[in-house]
Amino acid sequence: MAKWHGYGRCKTRLSRDIGKSNSAKVQSVMTNHTISVAKSLQKIKLIDISVAMSGLGEKNCRRWSKELGIKNFNLQGKGCLGEKMKRQVIINKKFCTKNKIKNIIFIGTDLPDLCHLDLINTIRELKQNDLILGPSNDGGYWLIGLSESILSKHLHLPFINIAWSKESVLKNTIDNFASTKFKYKFLDKKIDIDTIFDIENRK
Repeated sequence: MAKWHGYGRCKTRLSRDIGKSNSAKVQSVMTNHTISVAKSLQKIKLIDISVAMSGLGEKNCRRWSKELGIKNFNLQGKGCLGEKMKRQVIINKKFCTKNKIKNIIFIGTDLPDLCHLDLINTIRELKQNDLILGPSNDGGYWLIGLSESILSKHLHLPFINIAWSKESVLKNTIDNFASTKFKYKFLDKKIDIDTIFDIENRK
């Protein structure tokens, strides 16, 4: 999930402290880092990458995707984060079926600490669990891995009854699975970079 790093169009909270130009640069660096980590696993055929983009029209998204070296991209579309992620699952289902891909992993582009081991661990854990979550410092998550069982029959569960952009996102997500037999596991907590405090907190 990637947002175009245009001047004044991303990281609005961070831009209040370091300026619109600098916050756009920070977003660009983090996006490129995320893509680089994912491409390292795509190169050895562990994953296939699809970038869900926002902040640009389709023509410019195609150009941006080409610059990133990614073949598959889609527009995020309207709605809350949950609606956008659910839409990406639906859009990519045909590609997944054709290429025998069973699981889908969503990652954000606000993670300077993301490394290839995070994704390898997620892939491994999805063999034994239905849901993988990477908790973030703000009460949300920086990664969500969805198993075939969830994607095929219970796609609504990770995305309903959630107060998006609130500190309860992770809790709400787990609550949705409380009455089911699905197994879930947490990865290590990471810091999403949204404010100057988040940057300072990493030191």
